[in-house]
Amino acid sequence: MNKTPVIILLLLAVVALLLSLFTVSETEYAIKYQLGRIIRTDYEPGLHMKLPFVNNVRKFDKRILTLDMPPEQMNTSEQKYVDVDYFVKFRITDVTDYYVTTQGDEAVARSRLAQILRNELRAEFSTRTLKEVVSTERAVIMQRLTEAAAAEVSNLGMNIIDVRIKRIELTDTVTSSVFDRMQAERKEEANKHRSEGREQEEIIRSDADRQRQVILADAQRDAEKIRGEGDARAAETYAQAFEQDAEFYSFYRSLQAYETAFSGDHDVMVLDPGSEFFNYFKDAKSGGSGQ
Repeated sequence: MNKTPVIILLLLAVVALLLSLFTVSETEYAIKYQLGRIIRTDYEPGLHMKLPFVNNVRKFDKRILTLDMPPEQMNTSEQKYVDVDYFVKFRITDVTDYYVTTQGDEAVARSRLAQILRNELRAEFSTRTLKEVVSTERAVIMQRLTEAAAAEVSNLGMNIIDVRIKRIELTDTVTSSVFDRMQAERKEEANKHRSEGREQEEIIRSDADRQRQVILADAQRDAEKIRGEGDARAAETYAQAFEQDAEFYSFYRSLQAYETAFSGDHDVMVLDPGSEFFNYFKDAKSGGSGQ
């Protein structure tokens, strides 16, 4: 008996069985078509059946995907351009909508998603200043961008998980402008500090001069007071000495006058010999009386 037809039939049966089976993993969506029409999308992970040559199956990744955008040049509200490097995390949530809107082409899906992100990012940057987009409102921009993009792509069967700005770099023109402005601000601040320093200097100098005048006036007052007290004390001492021996006191005062008058080497005095100034130059026997 010829067994060849049986073997061929068995082989065909095996091939048909293999063509009728397909597996769906936990990380995949599966769509079954019949003559180009979607007939089922709700496949659980595991082994499933299809009709060979009648049905075909396409699979799509259900994990979180990343779209790393090339740097985009954005314009701020101050008309200053910056290069923005960012990426988006997304996933397919409705495989039917995803297939209908993109024909199951991941390149098309990524292109449409990129255009939406571009438009939303421009809108966010155009209402903010350079300082806001670089520092103060960067987190707000990412949050608003995530929400706005998620609303835009919901009809594409996708969901935006997160949008992150990796880097914001100034263009050469803006960098030069920022440096010039920073330099001008630093100069203005330096001039302000110098002006305040000079003002403080004048205040300190004026206060020091006032204190100096007060100290000198107080010292002069105290000196005059001490000098007056000394003069009074000297006069009192002289008076007491004069009362004890008037003749000796007169003689002593005359000696002081002579010493003062003849202290120079070239002093010339023109006086009457009978003047009282020369009383003690006359006859010593007179006892200084000048008689």
